[in-house]
Amino acid sequence: MTQAITRPSATGQALVLLSVCLAAAAMPLTFTGPAVALPAIGRALGGSPVALNWVTNAFMLSFGSSLMAAGGLADAYGRKRVFLVGVGAFAMLSMALAVAPDILWFDLGRAAQGIAAAAAFSGGMAALAQEFDGRARIRAFSIVGTSFGVGLAFGPIASGVMIDAFGWRSIFGLVVVLAVLALALGARFLRETRDPGAASLDWPGALSFTLALALFTYGVLLAPERGWSEPIVMSLLAGSVGCFIAFNVIERRVARPMLDLSLFRYPRFVGVQLLAAAPAYAFVVLLILLPVRFVGIEGLSEIAAGRLMIALSAPLLVLPIAAGLMTRWFAPAAICGVGLLISAAGLFWLSRLPLGGTTMGVAMPMALIGIGISLPWGLMDGLAVSVVPKERAGMATGIFSTTRVAGEGVALAVVSAVLSALTAGHLAAGAPAANAGPAAQRLVTGDIASAATTLPQMSHTALVQSYGDAFAALLLMLCAITIVTAIVVFAFLGRGTEQEAEPAMEAEERLCTLET
Repeated sequence: MTQAITRPSATGQALVLLSVCLAAAAMPLTFTGPAVALPAIGRALGGSPVALNWVTNAFMLSFGSSLMAAGGLADAYGRKRVFLVGVGAFAMLSMALAVAPDILWFDLGRAAQGIAAAAAFSGGMAALAQEFDGRARIRAFSIVGTSFGVGLAFGPIASGVMIDAFGWRSIFGLVVVLAVLALALGARFLRETRDPGAASLDWPGALSFTLALALFTYGVLLAPERGWSEPIVMSLLAGSVGCFIAFNVIERRVARPMLDLSLFRYPRFVGVQLLAAAPAYAFVVLLILLPVRFVGIEGLSEIAAGRLMIALSAPLLVLPIAAGLMTRWFAPAAICGVGLLISAAGLFWLSRLPLGGTTMGVAMPMALIGIGISLPWGLMDGLAVSVVPKERAGMATGIFSTTRVAGEGVALAVVSAVLSALTAGHLAAGAPAANAGPAAQRLVTGDIASAATTLPQMSHTALVQSYGDAFAALLLMLCAITIVTAIVVFAFLGRGTEQEAEPAMEAEERLCTLET
């Protein structure tokens, strides 16, 4: 049982929701903005392709690996406290990134920013779970999802405008403004709640999980440069496997684990976690790869690239709320599965279009991808909180968000490595294999000038064509993964729960009510 709290007025609840929504809108700006600015960041701060990849991966890695720990801290020490500390640190680190002197300090700042974002997100979402009940909670989480969509939709164009007017360092200005507003509202209107039964944080579990993700990500990012058979790459990947095994052992032995592994016995819980990872390959990786392609390879301006990215992310402004309303008539599993299949169709369509096509021609399949992914996006957060008792809302948020964000970070690292390998394969057809790999890495980060220097015998057109062929092959792979994920989600979320009524999963019954 959680401690009794006095419910705030409707106005108070609205302002609490607004505070969390402002923080949620700020977070996507921190990875869509640097994606648009990556070529400019590379020119200003320098750095190898691996260092430039860490601009995005450092944030995603630290964000994803810290969410479960942040959720546990929120339950134990107070959801409001963790939210305010996270939002405040997020604002300060965003200001520090704007004055980073080199790529090393920038990457380190991005990692720290991800930890702060994890605290803000887990604390805020867990606090919302205490303020709202039943369908009101589902609507509140859908509105937060829409706020996240606002950041995704307008982040690229806002970043493009600021880069064009004030330079790439200005992209963190809007992030700071939103975070400060969220901090002020949260400090005034959020009520402090905690789980009286929460134990101390599972530090061994948190550290082993974080280290496992870090080693895996670093190994995957380093592989295109060094080769998969290099001892350092194999050691990093082996170390990651060892840390994951250690994490599993630790979580089975501690009294109050950070991740209750027994929950994975329930098909619907597994289905929610698979659903959390689905957008990574169908949508999120495109938020990073497409701006780099548009600006660095196709030569669009930052503003033009940002305007084009709206086609991909604008559906998240409306459709997540619509998906929540659709649960009155359709099962969540059906809505989510159909949405993923629509995204797969958009990925296939985009793969058929050559680089340098018309804006409208590229925007239409991008919009189809965004429409498809918006349907599960509107249901994921509410479903996640429904799979554990209310007093463990922080853990539920942490588990789900960790699966989603860690999946996004891993997906981005893997997809970047695959795109580099595919590009190197196409370049090797007309250039020495020894130089094809380094040139491919430069192309993947949007640095076509350095790629041309590495391969002087290849024309600009040949470099672009090699990258375009590799990108098309990658999109087909992502299409196949999305289709398979849709089938799995249909199977797991569509199963009945007659044999799943144990007390530990009493929240499973609440999830079932969404389908009535």
